[in-house]
Amino acid sequence: MSKTKKALLLALACLLIAGAYTTLWQVNADRERFGITRITPLQNAPPVLAFTTVALGGFRGLIANLLWIRATELQDQDKYFEMVQLADWITKLEPRFPHVWAVQAWNMTYNISIKFKDFEDRWRWVYRGIELLRDYGIQYNPTELMLYKELAWFFLHKLGQDLDDAHFYYKQRWAKIMEEAIKDPRPNFDELIDPQTDEARKRSRVLRENLKMDPLVMKQSDQQFGPLEWRLPEASAIYWAYLGLQIATNYPHKVKREDLIHLRRIIYQSMQLSFRRGKLITDPVTGEFLYGPNLDIIPKVNETYETMVKEVESDSDKWVIKRAQRNFLRDAIYFLYVHNRISEAQQWFNYVAQMFPTNNMISGDTNSLPSQITLDQYAVARIQEDIGETSHDRVKAIIMGLLRDSFLDLILGQHDRAEGLHRLAIQLYTRFQTAVEPAGERVALPPFDDLRQAVLNELLDPEQGLLPEYKARLITELGLPPNVLTNRPAPTNQPTSK
Repeated sequence: MSKTKKALLLALACLLIAGAYTTLWQVNADRERFGITRITPLQNAPPVLAFTTVALGGFRGLIANLLWIRATELQDQDKYFEMVQLADWITKLEPRFPHVWAVQAWNMTYNISIKFKDFEDRWRWVYRGIELLRDYGIQYNPTELMLYKELAWFFLHKLGQDLDDAHFYYKQRWAKIMEEAIKDPRPNFDELIDPQTDEARKRSRVLRENLKMDPLVMKQSDQQFGPLEWRLPEASAIYWAYLGLQIATNYPHKVKREDLIHLRRIIYQSMQLSFRRGKLITDPVTGEFLYGPNLDIIPKVNETYETMVKEVESDSDKWVIKRAQRNFLRDAIYFLYVHNRISEAQQWFNYVAQMFPTNNMISGDTNSLPSQITLDQYAVARIQEDIGETSHDRVKAIIMGLLRDSFLDLILGQHDRAEGLHRLAIQLYTRFQTAVEPAGERVALPPFDDLRQAVLNELLDPEQGLLPEYKARLITELGLPPNVLTNRPAPTNQPTSK
């Protein structure tokens, strides 16, 4: 072969290699853009995880499949503890496989935690599941909406609901964790976004590094769906679901319709839960938490129902949502009334009369159209109706509202009405405790004296309580020592086992 021919072939080979390199770069860019690459190096991964994702190459999938089959067999046999190690290996072999993170986290949070009787042991496994999704699963799969949905559901369902006997303990532990970062029930988000003091920088660092929460996203979600009590788990559920929706906007090719539906429903359900018991009151002596309704969120909750109606197409779905909206507004009016926010209750009563003029306001009463009864008549009928209710949050909200009105009537010198409200609160408390006695502590109310003291503490709070003149009159009417305001101990916020 002549030297000229060799030179030409060498030059052609160089051109082909250069062309292949350019094409390969474009292919890799497209693979990364569409989220189908499996060879992108993981960021901030432990050495063993970084090694396995590179060294084993294509064999990772085969080994992971065998381990997954075995893990499924163990799950069918209720051998959850044995699954933990297998799932850990699978996450190291296939860190980009979101389902294994979800299954592993669910296993810890639900299946393993319930095996323990001690609340602290349960909490340890519940929180390990949350950390697994939040700190690792989402870190290695930041565009997988399923993981945001699962994490939000853990906060809403496992921590937020009352299906676990230890749910009060979970809420106390989570509130204590959040207090290290937000300090106040209504945090100064701007201070956390751009901290200027050492204390603010420390709290912002706890949020960003420990809890993996962005103060800017917190501010945005609070403005859109709040105001929220960030020490309660439903606020975190809203945060992660909202963040998932933002990811969906930035990566539309990764979106599945069912994931969007689930994320929106978690937000709506969390707002409902926040309305019913989204206000956290700390006992200044024991450090235990009491819960009351978040009445300030009512307009935002109503807006979500209006949005949901627009999102569905079928008339049957619209009817179901409108019916749920009407039931919510009935509760909202009732809660506002018993918390002495009469003008707001009247405004929403008029709104219901306009939106649902042909629907009865009182269950079972065909003569209770909005045009046929007054706000006062509706409130009295609802109190009688709720004496037969067994909803923990609803009955507690009513009792605390009655006690608040009782204290306010004492200030105004209306002793007969104050005594009647207090007696009604006791009757409602007694009937509810009797009705739920078979269910045990899981749905029982706190002691009556604790509820009464929580309302009194709120009224006498130095910063957010009544005006000084009203506080002085209330202290006199109750026969409390004059120095009761200056001798109130600081809250400890220390959770206690049940």
